[in-house]
Parts: sequence; structure tokens; C-alpha cells
Amino acid sequence: MDLQKVQRIVIDSLEDSKAHDIKVFNTTHLTSLFDRVIICSGTSNRQTRAIASHLTEDLKEKNIEILAQEGYETGEWVLIDAGDIVIHVMQPAIRQYYNLEEIWGDKPVRVKLLPQSTTPISL
Repeated sequence: MDLQKVQRIVIDSLEDSKAHDIKVFNTTHLTSLFDRVIICSGTSNRQTRAIASHLTEDLKEKNIEILAQEGYETGEWVLIDAGDIVIHVMQPAIRQYYNLEEIWGDKPVRVKLLPQSTTPISL
């Protein structure tokens, strides 16, 4: 499936499950392993797990292969590897501490997002 379509499926799923502060980054110039990194936040362990679960269900429903999943046990940081797109669902404190935007974020991708999806969660 086309990268743009998969990216839209991921974003729509994250927005549908009320993920906050969604950021999309182009990583083609940094690694050949994947083309996009998507980072978002959930308000609690329960919400990060729910966001990630909802996303994996949506991806499977659209026949998009999930190569790996990690972090469901704690729910602080759930990673989903969907091949060309790697998704990080993180709690705000963990996100701030690891600051993945600094590593992957030099080429943000302009995408349409719902206003509530761009709002960071206050610590």
C-alpha cells in the first residue's frame, strides 16, 4: 500500500482514539529501515495501551503488516513497527525525557490534523 495512505490510516486511527500532540517526521534521509516516524502522547498507561491497541486493530483490518510491538506491559511507551512507519505512543514525561523529536524531527511532514490532536498534554 502507498506510504501516504498508510500514514493517513495511522493518523486517523490515532485521532480516533484521542491521541495528543501527534507529530509526523520524514526519516528517509536518516535511515533506510523506515520512511516515517509518528510520535503521539496519551494521558495515562491505560490510554497509551488503548491508543496502540486501536491502531493495531485498524492496521490489521486494512491488511497492513505489523512487524513488531513493544511496551504494552507498562504502557509508558508503546512502539509499533508497521514497516515503513514506526509509531511511538508515549506518556508526556517519557516523551519529554527521551525527546525523540530531536533525533528524528529535522524533517516534519505537513499533514492535516484535528486541532485537538496537536495539543500537548500538560505535565
